[in-house]
Amino acid sequence: MLLTMSITISKTLSHFLIPFFLMINLIELHTISNLSRIGLMVLGPMIYKGIYHLFYQYNPNGAVWAPPVWAHSTSTDLVNWTPQPIAIQAQMEANINGSWSGSATILPGNKPAMLFTGLNPKYEQVQVLAFPKDLSDPYLKEWALVAQNPVMYPTPENNINASSFRDPTTAWMLPDGKWRVLVGSKTGTTGTSLLFRSKDFVNWVQAKHTLYSYKDSGMWECPDFFPVYANGKAIGVETSTIGPKVRHVLKNSLDDTKHDIYTIGTYDVKKDAYVPDVGFMNDSSLRYDYGKYYASKTFFDDVTKRRILLGWANESSSVEDDIEKGWSGVHTIPRSIWLDSHGKQLIQWPVCEIEALREKPVKISTQVIKGGSLIEIPAVTATQADVEVSFAIHHLKNIEKFEASWTDPQLLCSQKGASVKGGLGPFGLMTLASKDLEEYTAVFFRVFKANHNKFVVLMCSDQSRSSLDPTPDKTTYGTFVDVNPIREGLSLRILIDHSIVESFGGKGKNVITSRVYPTLAKYDNAHLFAFNYGMSSIKITSLTAWSMKKANIA
Repeated sequence: MLLTMSITISKTLSHFLIPFFLMINLIELHTISNLSRIGLMVLGPMIYKGIYHLFYQYNPNGAVWAPPVWAHSTSTDLVNWTPQPIAIQAQMEANINGSWSGSATILPGNKPAMLFTGLNPKYEQVQVLAFPKDLSDPYLKEWALVAQNPVMYPTPENNINASSFRDPTTAWMLPDGKWRVLVGSKTGTTGTSLLFRSKDFVNWVQAKHTLYSYKDSGMWECPDFFPVYANGKAIGVETSTIGPKVRHVLKNSLDDTKHDIYTIGTYDVKKDAYVPDVGFMNDSSLRYDYGKYYASKTFFDDVTKRRILLGWANESSSVEDDIEKGWSGVHTIPRSIWLDSHGKQLIQWPVCEIEALREKPVKISTQVIKGGSLIEIPAVTATQADVEVSFAIHHLKNIEKFEASWTDPQLLCSQKGASVKGGLGPFGLMTLASKDLEEYTAVFFRVFKANHNKFVVLMCSDQSRSSLDPTPDKTTYGTFVDVNPIREGLSLRILIDHSIVESFGGKGKNVITSRVYPTLAKYDNAHLFAFNYGMSSIKITSLTAWSMKKANIA
């Protein structure tokens, strides 16, 4: 993706920090003596010799756009991170005007390779190959660009738009011994995944056909293509795996809307083509996240056998605010990702390592919340918490009818926000709330009755009252969750951290990430409430809230 952000840790802006999120300085602010700038666009995540590596676009000179270099940090647990030296800078014509998004591939012999987009002297987008200088170094501190760069480039013959040719995927190999890789592009308004093949990972030839394209979807950025097991088990699959027990996921970041969308389908190995289960790939497709989330990337962790998803949550504040606070953009918590048992969508869940930061649990076993009421969750650090709650529906007599015209869940959530009384809902959690509720970010459900005795579950993250500051974007986000609320109940897990709220509904079926900037609900002045503003009572069947310790960054 041709965008870069950076962050400066500032003692005077501590309420904007993300104390258990990737790449933020997570030690006590008053102990920081060496302030650092770190960019937050996900690049080439991988695990090598037991060490997790994250590379990211980095502007060493400010919190605004500039041609980036690749910064680099490492971790042993996906929670605590150590900065390493700059990995890739402008070294040759192929990346003289910046080093942009790309992906890591582990070659035979456990040799990492990095393909990424560079801008050449003509500002054409080309694909660049780099290898570590020292394979014995588990921290991979030094990288070298190969002399053959660029290894993929636009020409009149291949009919590639030089300004729409970027973000190579992790490569995979088929039984013919050839590597495949995708590069995002577009032809007119048709989004496309260009397919390239190579025998040696250095010399690449464009396939005559694309892997998949879809009209009127615009530029496809940061594509990702990977297999998932079809049995619904939370186990990852190595990227080159094929066979009857796996499906494939094609994900793209839509430049027009800044949404990460995906489809599940079949990879036809003989034709080297992807056939999605649904006949479209645009903004109506499934999304990883229905809030602030873009330019994500997955990798296969061969140690824990997980596929791990990392994504970028950009700001809701203005560029001027970003410059003033000195940072812009954060990573979300890494997520394990797998196909659900019905094969209809992906399940996402925060990596289990984050639970090591939990402390001082507060539990509520069973409690009924009457319509129009709320209860405070006490003794929790409300600005930095992990909350898991399950709800059961008491009765259905006040349930509202779902209208067929309600096809846009985000619009519906904005019309029926947390303060709008309903029949069955809104009910959920008020996060980052001031004591008098002048400020809050509400994450909640509404349940409607549809035709044929079916239910529609709406999940919302209402930011409309998240701050008294009038300048930030306060969009309300929404999604429909595919659950039966009577048979399965309704669950939420929410990670709250100062300026970010990550909400997982339906045991990870749908996720909403919100960026908010409270003016009142900060530090000890923040509160956490369970609420029910519907007419019907709702039962909390279980609730546990943990305060979260701070992770460490060297």
